[in-house]
Amino acid sequence: MGDIEELPVLPAGAYTLRRWETGDLHVVREVSADPLIPLITTVPAVYDDAAGRAFVARQWGRPATGQYPFVIARTADGRAVGNAGLRVISADRASVGYWVAPSARGAGAAGAGLRAITDWGLRELGIARLELYVEPWNTGSLRTAESAGYVREGLLRDWQRVGGELKDMLMYAALRRPR
Repeated sequence: MGDIEELPVLPAGAYTLRRWETGDLHVVREVSADPLIPLITTVPAVYDDAAGRAFVARQWGRPATGQYPFVIARTADGRAVGNAGLRVISADRASVGYWVAPSARGAGAAGAGLRAITDWGLRELGIARLELYVEPWNTGSLRTAESAGYVREGLLRDWQRVGGELKDMLMYAALRRPR
């Protein structure tokens, strides 16, 4: 799975998933100020152009390690509004995640990005199981997961450290062969 060097462009309706570019620094700047995204990603918590460029450059090397970060961009103008990523855990399993900048929330970008990366992971990469973890309070993300075909499997107590504190996570999964 770690042999993909160039990310494909994935159509997602009004959005497109594509490789990160230096022209996407505006979205890194915006989400750096978000209270949650820097806690659960490598987005810098304090933005400056050097930190933003370093974040984008890190994304370019990730496919060699089995991690596939895509920008969620509006198809109409190419403007980045978020991120959808897939991380291979084994030949049969991967985890996915996504985030959308506050200014672009509520317009369907997260769902479009999640559906596109799910389809790519299950069909193109041939992964049998995609996992997604969501904090129980995050109702928007819970709805997004369910609308993209993910099924809630259970509560994982003290599963992930967020901001230095262990948090419960709901586990969702999408299977190549749904049951």
